[in-house]
Amino acid sequence: MSLNEPSSFESARNAEAVNKSASQTSSATTTPNSSNSLIEPSEDSSLNNASGLFYGGECVTLTTETTNFSFRELWAFTGPGFLMSIAYLDPGNIESDLQSGIVAKFSLLWVLLGATLLGLAMQRLAVKIGVVTGLDLAEMCCKQYKTVPRLILWLMVEVAIIGSDMQEVIGTAIAIYLLSSKRIPLYIGVLITVLDTLSFLFLDKYKLRRLELLFGFLITTMAVSFGYQYIVTDIPQINVIEGMFLPWSSDYRPGTLLQAVGIIGAVIMPHNLYLHSALVKSRTINRNNVKEVKKANRYYFIEASIALAVSFVINVFVVSVFAHDVYGKTNQDVIDACSNSSFADDIISAFIANNYTADINIYKGGLVLGCFYGGLSMYVWAIGILAAGQSSTMTGTYAGQFAMEGFLNLQWARWKRVLFTRTVAIMPAFYVAFFSRLEDLTKMNDILNAVMALQLPFAAIPTVAFSSSLALMKADFVNGRLEKIISITLSFTVIGINLYFIVANLEQVNLTPLMIFGVVLFGTFYIAFNLYLLLHMMVNLGNKAVASNWAIKRFVLDNSHLFSNLNGNGM
Repeated sequence: MSLNEPSSFESARNAEAVNKSASQTSSATTTPNSSNSLIEPSEDSSLNNASGLFYGGECVTLTTETTNFSFRELWAFTGPGFLMSIAYLDPGNIESDLQSGIVAKFSLLWVLLGATLLGLAMQRLAVKIGVVTGLDLAEMCCKQYKTVPRLILWLMVEVAIIGSDMQEVIGTAIAIYLLSSKRIPLYIGVLITVLDTLSFLFLDKYKLRRLELLFGFLITTMAVSFGYQYIVTDIPQINVIEGMFLPWSSDYRPGTLLQAVGIIGAVIMPHNLYLHSALVKSRTINRNNVKEVKKANRYYFIEASIALAVSFVINVFVVSVFAHDVYGKTNQDVIDACSNSSFADDIISAFIANNYTADINIYKGGLVLGCFYGGLSMYVWAIGILAAGQSSTMTGTYAGQFAMEGFLNLQWARWKRVLFTRTVAIMPAFYVAFFSRLEDLTKMNDILNAVMALQLPFAAIPTVAFSSSLALMKADFVNGRLEKIISITLSFTVIGINLYFIVANLEQVNLTPLMIFGVVLFGTFYIAFNLYLLLHMMVNLGNKAVASNWAIKRFVLDNSHLFSNLNGNGM
């Protein structure tokens, strides 16, 4: 069965919804906006259509195995999870990793592990939406929310994508700067990212599996680069293991809590949920067959677990290297340690001679490794950063494409989409690179992590809502009561942690009265919009009292008839 065949669901719905879904099935020209069904896949969805832009329009045809588990089938499903995992390895995450090691040594590795497991739980819900319904998260939002909230949600997702793009731009520019021995200025490196992104567009002419192998090669490059440094550093393995599984340590220092919060904010990317729900649609699945859908969900979960395990190990490499080499050192200590190395002049110009904790970013990290272990380590580090920037480039490109097509049913040519997002991302980075110091360029990563943390509810809440909806997921795949409680608790925990991170950073800024007014105004809007999403989520969870309220029907629900006959007690 091809992906553009509509699914058949047994969820409770009234006769009107069934008739409208049947009408959609019989029409080959129905668009997402012209259909009132929240459930049936759009006939012209870019991922359901062989002419779509996703991976050149190619889908992997799966062969049915008789066994419950087959490595051959697992290999057929392998690809989307590793592309998703690239977002856990972008330059922003790498910088967060090294700062974690500097501030808290190995003692925050358990936070990194917990954040990765939390991300896996959220990715699993996003995968279920794409596999079961045949619609990705953005397409589902297009059908579920009213026009104005849907556009606001799309803008928030775009902000997260552009913020991620900027981190990739910064990381790539710094990597090129290091690899060229500072011969290529940062602003030229920023411009180069436009060209290398456009060059990726030509990869769509290759087969899907070859393209996925390219992403695997880039992940392998990161593993080898950062793993090399981990090996030559000769890190005590017992300290690494203790840091992963013992959530207490004598190494905690002022700033550790804020760094722990920053790790969670950097690891869990909001747009990654939209991306993963779309990527899983690249495999043909017979959604009328419950066993086949369950099998697909199982294999995707296994693949995502392996992919995130690999990304976790790579992140551990980075944390451990800087925990071993730089923890407890001040800026002056670093300058003194490198005074006789060939990097002495670079170190002196990069570090301020004082007794504060060493202030290191991905650029200074390369210099420090070059000073401690020789020039080869600096170049190997830069290659790893370059691979991180290049691989996450495609992650942002695909996420932006799926968001625009899903929310707006607007299918731009790929080059137009890339040119738009890259131009918006490059303008501020180019300005800082041309007119400011390198330090200002790297400090943008902290700001961007805070911006993306703000966007997390706009991905987490819809993901939990739709995967918990009996009307959308049908009885075989809807989240159970325990699963609902866990997913809601985890979502709000992450949201609360990220908001704390943002407030803590605001406290360090001297706000003018006008800035305070702007923060209050935005905060009011932010809270109000989250309340809207929460009310909509309560309806999806099966709360009949909320669903039957006239104000909710009028202002919140775009398709209230779908929830009028829900079976079950909900939450």
